[in-house]
Amino acid sequence: MRNYLVGLILLAYWGTSSASQDADFLTAREAFQSGNAKRLDESAARLQRHVLWPYVDYYQQRMLLRTTDNANIRYFLSRYDGALVADRMRGDWLKMLGKNQQWALFDAEYPLLVNKDNELLCYYYQRRLNTNDRTVLPEARALWFTPASLPDSCTPVFQALISSGQIKVEDIWTRIRLALEENQTGVATHANRYLPSLEALNSAELNNAAKNPQRYLETLKRKIKTRSDREIVLFALLRLLRNDTNPAYVQWLKVKDQLTPSDRSYFLGRLGHRAAMRHDSRALDWFREAQNMTPYYPPSDTVLAWQVRAALRAAQWDEVLKTIERMSPAEQQIDTWRYWKARALKTKGRTQDANDIFIPLSNEHSFYGQLAREELGTILTIADKTYRVSNAEVSAMERNPGLQRALAFSRMNLRTEALREWSWTIRNFSDTELLAAAEVARRQGLYDRAINTANRTVAQHDFSLRFLSPHRETLKKILRQHELDEAWVYGLIRQESRFIADIKSHAGAAGLMQLMPATAEWVAKQLGIPNFRQHLAVDVNTNLQLGTYYLKHVLGTLDNQPLLASAAYNAGPGRARRWRDNTMPLEGAIYAETIPFNETRDYVKKVLKNSMYYAKVLDHGQDAPTLKQRLGVVRAK
Repeated sequence: MRNYLVGLILLAYWGTSSASQDADFLTAREAFQSGNAKRLDESAARLQRHVLWPYVDYYQQRMLLRTTDNANIRYFLSRYDGALVADRMRGDWLKMLGKNQQWALFDAEYPLLVNKDNELLCYYYQRRLNTNDRTVLPEARALWFTPASLPDSCTPVFQALISSGQIKVEDIWTRIRLALEENQTGVATHANRYLPSLEALNSAELNNAAKNPQRYLETLKRKIKTRSDREIVLFALLRLLRNDTNPAYVQWLKVKDQLTPSDRSYFLGRLGHRAAMRHDSRALDWFREAQNMTPYYPPSDTVLAWQVRAALRAAQWDEVLKTIERMSPAEQQIDTWRYWKARALKTKGRTQDANDIFIPLSNEHSFYGQLAREELGTILTIADKTYRVSNAEVSAMERNPGLQRALAFSRMNLRTEALREWSWTIRNFSDTELLAAAEVARRQGLYDRAINTANRTVAQHDFSLRFLSPHRETLKKILRQHELDEAWVYGLIRQESRFIADIKSHAGAAGLMQLMPATAEWVAKQLGIPNFRQHLAVDVNTNLQLGTYYLKHVLGTLDNQPLLASAAYNAGPGRARRWRDNTMPLEGAIYAETIPFNETRDYVKKVLKNSMYYAKVLDHGQDAPTLKQRLGVVRAK
């Protein structure tokens, strides 16, 4: 009895001590972020036995980086060799070395860095250019064609490339166009400085076009004469096109004769792209018109992808095949385009060519991998590759310092730091190590880490970890009330929240089923929940009740099709209806592939793919529907 009481006292002490030290760590972290060295040192004195001491040490050393000597930095790096804090410190040090052009030290440390960014990459290019290393030119030149803003360390690199003639005037215009296409006017203005003054963009005109493209185009009194005029007109047309096809098309008809054939080809490709996203039947005609221009402006993979999608909706299989073959080699290897290429080949009677694609694709654990299996007449199986980790493997993994640090961050609800530390630690794990780490996460209730870690295995898998089913008894009772498919609901929750009960999105969606406040309040009224408050939406039982009721409601208003209901759950019922074809039924897979929102398109595919695996993991038997059956056929509007 005495030993039992002593154990309880020690547990209470350790719990209090851990909580107190966690509070000290949070204070140290805040002191570092605010630059308060004195307060950081005071907290650090109490944290030398804390599992996150390496971070406290990093905070202290980082604040002294500009004044400390290289020997201290090297000692820190050796002390934490292989840890994320060492890589962070090395990256910070390298940026200082690059800025000060201390190239000998930079050369020694840069190859050892794992997490590189564009700022360091450009310092690396600077160093190689300074040594007249001509092999760097293609790499550095490729970075120029980035529509996003780049760090200051890239400016000397680009200046060197321009002065040496590696980046020509046409290349400068290309980056300006890429930036304006992404509405990055600041990047375009920055690139504009490198043009000869008589050829550069007119900044005032560009601002007018950005503020009100409709008015700019309507009041364009002078003729379009210069390259600057043409680029600004194209930019204004693209701005209009973001909101609606027809106003942009009307303005296009007024100005197109003043543009070059290449400019016309460029805009018609973008017109087709936006029209295809809106399921406008004119899209394919505009794509073809763009293609017939001489000279032809080569479209991006993004534009070609929407040409394929428009062809799928129109059942133009020849165009599907030809357009996929015009994509870059890397894009063609994406599972999406391999599948649709095989479908196009099969439609043309080239069954063996199609199967040559379907067979390797069918071994991939993806939406299109599963559809490829079904094209081959193969039923999804998962048991033949199951690997169960032993308790000994899990116990050994629990002692891993990196995972211990990640768990400590999670305990303090520092999710970003926890994710970075976890991802760093498992980056080179074998399959069995990944599964052991996933099991550690599962036992700790970190279901998102468990799923994402188990997802990384290549040859040995445990699908019960990939497709976890927490809260099953609670959910089963609720599902019986609504007659919803358990596998589908689990597939949706897995995609919505990875089973993090208290998670909230930037938009305000909360809980396992990520309910928006207005939706949660509406459902609570329908269910007659008295005194409902938004904080209740993260309670597991309440969230499941609200979410499943809403899902059943959406399903009932959308032909009882899980495909449409999944799209509606993510993007709203109105959009899910609007994305149907006007006149003819659509194969479910084509409907899914032609959803215009990237997030929703990816979401729907993953939810339906998840459902297939959950049906197996939850042992729903041989009568569970195939993926094609789950997708169904979407009737016309």
